Amino acid sequence: MEEKHHHEHIHCHHHGEVSEKSVKLLIVSFAINMLLSVAEIVGGIVSGSVALIGDALHNTSDAFSILIAVIAFKIGHKKASAKYTYGFKRAEVIGGFVNLILLFISGCYLLAEGIERLIYPQEIDGVLIVWISVLALIIDAVTAKISHHDAHHNSNMKMVFVHNLADAFGSVGVIISGLCVMWFGVYYVDGIIALLIAFYMIFQAVVSFKPTVNILMNAAPDDIDINDVRDTILQIDNVKGVHHIHLWCINEHDVAIECHVESHVSGIVPQISAVLREKFNIKHCNIQTEEKNCCEDCDL
Repeated sequence: MEEKHHHEHIHCHHHGEVSEKSVKLLIVSFAINMLLSVAEIVGGIVSGSVALIGDALHNTSDAFSILIAVIAFKIGHKKASAKYTYGFKRAEVIGGFVNLILLFISGCYLLAEGIERLIYPQEIDGVLIVWISVLALIIDAVTAKISHHDAHHNSNMKMVFVHNLADAFGSVGVIISGLCVMWFGVYYVDGIIALLIAFYMIFQAVVSFKPTVNILMNAAPDDIDINDVRDTILQIDNVKGVHHIHLWCINEHDVAIECHVESHVSGIVPQISAVLREKFNIKHCNIQTEEKNCCEDCDL
Protein backbone atom coordinates (compact mmCIF):
# COMPACT_ATOMS: atom_id res chain seq x y z
CA MET A 1 0.00 0.00 0.00
CA GLU A 2 1.37 3.40 -0.93
CA GLU A 3 2.44 5.40 2.09
CA LYS A 4 0.57 8.68 2.46
CA HIS A 5 1.84 11.82 4.13
CA HIS A 6 -0.33 14.68 5.23
CA HIS A 7 1.04 17.94 6.59
CA GLU A 8 -1.19 20.28 8.53
CA HIS A 9 0.01 23.27 10.51
CA ILE A 10 -1.95 24.78 13.33
CA HIS A 11 -0.83 28.33 14.18
CA CYS A 12 -2.30 29.68 17.39
CA HIS A 13 0.02 31.95 19.29
CA HIS A 14 -0.49 33.74 22.57
CA HIS A 15 1.90 36.40 23.79
CA GLY A 16 2.50 37.92 27.18
CA GLU A 17 3.49 40.97 25.19
CA VAL A 18 5.27 44.05 26.36
CA SER A 19 2.82 46.95 25.96
CA GLU A 20 3.55 49.80 23.55
CA LYS A 21 3.08 52.22 26.44
CA SER A 22 5.80 50.43 28.42
CA VAL A 23 8.16 50.64 25.44
CA LYS A 24 7.63 54.39 25.07
CA LEU A 25 8.24 54.90 28.77
CA LEU A 26 11.40 52.81 28.52
CA ILE A 27 12.75 55.10 25.80
CA VAL A 28 12.27 58.06 28.16
CA SER A 29 13.87 56.03 30.96
CA PHE A 30 16.90 55.33 28.76
CA ALA A 31 17.54 59.05 28.23
CA ILE A 32 17.07 59.86 31.92
CA ASN A 33 19.32 57.00 33.04
CA MET A 34 22.11 58.13 30.73
CA LEU A 35 21.95 61.64 32.19
CA LEU A 36 21.94 60.15 35.69
CA SER A 37 24.98 58.03 34.88
CA VAL A 38 26.94 61.10 33.82
CA ALA A 39 25.92 62.90 37.03
CA GLU A 40 26.92 59.90 39.18
CA ILE A 41 30.30 59.49 37.49
CA VAL A 42 31.11 63.17 37.95
CA GLY A 43 29.82 63.04 41.53
CA GLY A 44 31.79 59.86 42.25
CA ILE A 45 35.03 61.38 40.96
CA VAL A 46 34.51 64.61 42.91
CA SER A 47 33.43 62.85 46.13
CA GLY A 48 35.90 59.96 45.80
CA SER A 49 33.19 57.30 46.22
CA VAL A 50 33.79 54.00 44.41
CA ALA A 51 30.29 52.87 45.38
CA LEU A 52 28.82 55.87 43.58
CA ILE A 53 31.03 55.29 40.53
CA GLY A 54 30.11 51.61 40.61
CA ASP A 55 26.44 52.55 40.82
CA ALA A 56 26.98 54.86 37.85
CA LEU A 57 28.56 52.07 35.81
CA HIS A 58 25.74 49.74 36.74
CA ASN A 59 23.28 52.47 35.84
CA THR A 60 24.98 52.83 32.46
CA SER A 61 24.57 49.11 31.85
CA ASP A 62 20.93 49.57 32.91
CA ALA A 63 20.49 52.27 30.32
CA PHE A 64 21.93 50.05 27.61
CA SER A 65 19.79 47.14 28.83
CA ILE A 66 16.75 49.37 28.33
CA LEU A 67 17.94 50.29 24.84
CA ILE A 68 18.54 46.62 23.99
CA ALA A 69 15.08 45.74 25.31
CA VAL A 70 13.45 48.38 23.12
CA ILE A 71 15.38 47.29 20.01
CA ALA A 72 14.61 43.61 20.69
CA PHE A 73 10.92 44.45 21.16
CA LYS A 74 10.80 46.26 17.82
CA ILE A 75 12.62 43.43 16.01
CA GLY A 76 10.52 40.77 17.75
CA HIS A 77 7.32 42.19 16.33
CA LYS A 78 8.43 42.16 12.71
CA LYS A 79 6.47 39.81 10.49
CA ALA A 80 7.85 36.45 9.45
CA SER A 81 9.80 36.33 6.20
CA ALA A 82 10.83 33.65 3.73
CA LYS A 83 14.13 33.33 5.58
CA TYR A 84 12.88 33.77 9.16
CA THR A 85 9.78 31.63 8.87
CA TYR A 86 9.08 31.61 12.60
CA GLY A 87 9.31 35.38 12.68
CA PHE A 88 11.58 37.33 15.00
CA LYS A 89 10.03 36.43 18.36
CA ARG A 90 13.29 35.08 19.72
CA ALA A 91 14.90 38.52 19.35
CA GLU A 92 13.58 39.43 22.80
CA VAL A 93 15.17 36.30 24.29
CA ILE A 94 18.48 37.20 22.63
CA GLY A 95 18.14 40.72 24.02
CA GLY A 96 17.58 39.26 27.47
CA PHE A 97 20.70 37.11 27.09
CA VAL A 98 22.82 40.12 26.11
CA ASN A 99 21.49 42.02 29.13
CA LEU A 100 22.29 39.03 31.32
CA ILE A 101 25.92 39.10 30.17
CA LEU A 102 26.09 42.86 30.79
CA LEU A 103 24.72 42.33 34.28
CA PHE A 104 27.35 39.66 35.05
CA ILE A 105 30.27 41.71 33.72
CA SER A 106 29.14 44.80 35.64
CA GLY A 107 28.86 42.71 38.80
CA CYS A 108 32.36 41.30 38.42
CA TYR A 109 33.84 44.76 37.86
CA LEU A 110 32.06 46.18 40.89
CA LEU A 111 33.19 43.18 42.96
CA ALA A 112 36.82 43.93 42.16
CA GLU A 113 36.38 47.64 42.93
CA GLY A 114 34.63 46.91 46.23
CA ILE A 115 37.41 44.57 47.38
CA GLU A 116 40.04 47.17 46.54
CA ARG A 117 38.16 49.86 48.45
CA LEU A 118 37.87 47.59 51.50
CA ILE A 119 41.61 47.00 51.48
CA TYR A 120 42.43 50.67 50.83
CA PRO A 121 39.64 52.87 52.27
CA GLN A 122 39.62 56.43 50.95
CA GLU A 123 38.07 59.63 52.24
CA ILE A 124 34.81 60.49 50.50
CA ASP A 125 32.33 63.41 50.48
CA GLY A 126 29.25 62.02 52.23
CA VAL A 127 26.95 65.02 51.61
CA LEU A 128 27.45 65.00 47.83
CA ILE A 129 27.03 61.22 47.73
CA VAL A 130 23.70 61.35 49.58
CA TRP A 131 22.15 64.05 47.37
CA ILE A 132 23.13 62.36 44.11
CA SER A 133 22.04 58.95 45.39
CA VAL A 134 18.61 60.25 46.45
CA LEU A 135 18.08 61.50 42.88
CA ALA A 136 19.33 58.16 41.53
CA LEU A 137 16.99 56.22 43.82
CA ILE A 138 13.95 58.13 42.55
CA ILE A 139 14.85 57.50 38.90
CA ASP A 140 15.75 53.83 39.51
CA ALA A 141 12.50 53.20 41.38
CA VAL A 142 10.41 54.74 38.58
CA THR A 143 12.25 52.75 35.88
CA ALA A 144 11.95 49.52 37.88
CA LYS A 145 8.22 50.13 38.24
CA ILE A 146 7.84 50.58 34.48
CA SER A 147 9.62 47.30 33.67
CA HIS A 148 8.06 45.30 36.53
CA HIS A 149 4.66 45.09 34.82
CA ASP A 150 6.04 42.93 31.99
CA ALA A 151 8.91 41.25 33.85
CA HIS A 152 6.98 38.13 34.91
CA HIS A 153 6.36 36.96 31.34
CA ASN A 154 9.30 38.36 29.36
CA SER A 155 12.98 37.53 29.98
CA ASN A 156 14.17 40.72 28.31
CA MET A 157 12.00 42.90 30.54
CA LYS A 158 12.94 40.76 33.53
CA MET A 159 16.60 41.60 32.98
CA VAL A 160 15.72 45.30 32.65
CA PHE A 161 13.76 45.07 35.91
CA VAL A 162 16.59 43.22 37.69
CA HIS A 163 19.10 45.80 36.46
CA ASN A 164 16.99 48.68 37.77
CA LEU A 165 16.05 46.95 41.01
CA ALA A 166 19.73 46.36 41.68
CA ASP A 167 20.37 50.02 40.97
CA ALA A 168 17.62 51.05 43.38
CA PHE A 169 19.13 48.85 46.09
CA GLY A 170 22.52 50.23 45.17
CA SER A 171 21.31 53.79 45.55
CA VAL A 172 19.94 52.97 49.00
CA GLY A 173 23.29 51.42 49.88
CA VAL A 174 25.23 54.43 48.65
CA ILE A 175 22.96 56.71 50.70
CA ILE A 176 23.76 54.59 53.77
CA SER A 177 27.45 54.83 52.91
CA GLY A 178 27.21 58.62 52.65
CA LEU A 179 25.36 58.88 55.96
CA CYS A 180 28.00 56.72 57.67
CA VAL A 181 30.64 59.16 56.45
CA MET A 182 28.60 62.20 57.56
CA TRP A 183 27.63 60.88 60.98
CA PHE A 184 30.43 58.54 62.01
CA GLY A 185 33.37 59.30 59.73
CA VAL A 186 33.40 55.62 58.60
CA TYR A 187 34.70 55.12 55.04
CA TYR A 188 34.94 51.35 54.61
CA VAL A 189 31.13 51.04 54.33
CA ASP A 190 31.53 52.35 50.77
CA GLY A 191 33.37 49.15 49.81
CA ILE A 192 30.89 46.91 51.63
CA ILE A 193 27.95 48.47 49.78
CA ALA A 194 29.76 48.00 46.46
CA LEU A 195 30.30 44.30 47.27
CA LEU A 196 26.64 43.76 48.20
CA ILE A 197 25.48 45.30 44.93
CA ALA A 198 28.00 43.18 43.02
CA PHE A 199 26.87 39.93 44.68
CA TYR A 200 23.22 40.69 43.86
CA MET A 201 24.02 41.40 40.20
CA ILE A 202 26.13 38.25 39.77
CA PHE A 203 23.53 36.07 41.54
CA GLN A 204 20.68 37.29 39.32
CA ALA A 205 22.78 36.76 36.18
CA VAL A 206 23.69 33.19 37.18
CA VAL A 207 20.12 32.27 38.14
CA SER A 208 18.72 33.60 34.85
CA PHE A 209 21.38 31.98 32.64
CA LYS A 210 19.97 28.45 32.32
CA PRO A 211 16.32 29.34 31.45
CA THR A 212 17.46 31.80 28.79
CA VAL A 213 19.98 29.41 27.22
CA ASN A 214 17.40 26.60 27.23
CA ILE A 215 15.16 28.65 24.94
CA LEU A 216 18.04 29.54 22.65
CA MET A 217 19.00 25.83 22.50
CA ASN A 218 15.44 24.77 21.56
CA ALA A 219 15.01 22.83 24.79
CA ALA A 220 11.62 21.43 25.74
CA PRO A 221 9.75 23.52 28.34
CA ASP A 222 10.31 22.43 31.93
CA ASP A 223 6.61 21.99 32.63
CA ILE A 224 5.94 19.55 29.78
CA ASP A 225 7.17 15.93 29.81
CA ILE A 226 7.71 14.58 26.30
CA ASN A 227 6.66 11.11 27.47
CA ASP A 228 3.33 12.52 28.68
CA VAL A 229 2.86 14.10 25.27
CA ARG A 230 3.56 10.77 23.56
CA ASP A 231 1.15 8.89 25.84
CA THR A 232 -1.56 11.49 25.30
CA ILE A 233 -1.32 11.20 21.52
CA LEU A 234 -1.37 7.40 21.70
CA GLN A 235 -4.61 7.50 23.70
CA ILE A 236 -6.43 9.24 20.85
CA ASP A 237 -8.67 6.94 18.82
CA ASN A 238 -7.26 5.67 15.52
CA VAL A 239 -3.66 6.52 16.47
CA LYS A 240 -1.48 3.42 16.12
CA GLY A 241 1.85 4.98 16.95
CA VAL A 242 3.82 8.20 17.29
CA HIS A 243 7.51 8.85 16.77
CA HIS A 244 10.01 11.49 15.71
CA ILE A 245 8.76 13.83 18.46
CA HIS A 246 10.46 17.19 18.86
CA LEU A 247 9.26 19.67 21.45
CA TRP A 248 10.76 23.13 21.89
CA CYS A 249 10.11 26.73 22.93
CA ILE A 250 9.97 29.35 20.21
CA ASN A 251 10.11 32.00 22.93
CA GLU A 252 8.83 32.23 26.51
CA HIS A 253 5.19 31.92 25.47
CA ASP A 254 5.00 29.75 22.36
CA VAL A 255 5.67 26.01 22.48
CA ALA A 256 6.01 24.05 19.25
CA ILE A 257 5.85 20.35 18.50
CA GLU A 258 6.81 18.26 15.49
CA CYS A 259 5.97 14.56 15.26
CA HIS A 260 4.95 11.68 12.99
CA VAL A 261 1.67 9.93 13.78
CA GLU A 262 0.67 6.52 12.45
CA SER A 263 -2.99 6.60 11.46
CA HIS A 264 -5.13 5.63 8.51
CA VAL A 265 -7.75 8.28 9.32
CA SER A 266 -7.51 11.45 7.27
CA GLY A 267 -8.16 14.69 9.06
CA ILE A 268 -6.97 13.41 12.44
CA VAL A 269 -4.38 16.19 12.79
CA PRO A 270 -6.86 18.87 13.97
CA GLN A 271 -8.10 16.45 16.64
CA ILE A 272 -4.57 15.78 17.91
CA SER A 273 -3.75 19.49 17.83
CA ALA A 274 -6.86 20.32 19.84
CA VAL A 275 -5.93 17.76 22.52
CA LEU A 276 -2.35 19.08 22.75
CA ARG A 277 -3.61 22.64 23.01
CA GLU A 278 -6.09 21.80 25.73
CA LYS A 279 -3.82 19.63 27.87
CA PHE A 280 -0.37 21.14 27.32
CA ASN A 281 -1.10 24.59 25.86
CA ILE A 282 0.92 23.67 22.76
CA LYS A 283 -0.34 25.99 20.05
CA HIS A 284 2.04 25.39 17.18
CA CYS A 285 1.76 21.86 15.79
CA ASN A 286 3.50 20.35 12.79
CA ILE A 287 2.10 16.81 12.62
CA GLN A 288 2.79 14.40 9.78
CA THR A 289 0.48 11.41 9.41
CA GLU A 290 1.48 8.12 7.80
CA GLU A 291 -0.03 4.64 7.58
CA LYS A 292 3.12 2.94 8.87
CA ASN A 293 6.27 3.95 10.71
CA CYS A 294 8.50 5.67 8.17
CA CYS A 295 11.61 5.39 10.32
CA GLU A 296 11.74 2.22 12.41
CA ASP A 297 15.17 3.20 13.73
CA CYS A 298 14.11 6.59 15.10
CA ASP A 299 15.14 7.21 18.68
CA LEU A 300 12.03 9.25 19.52
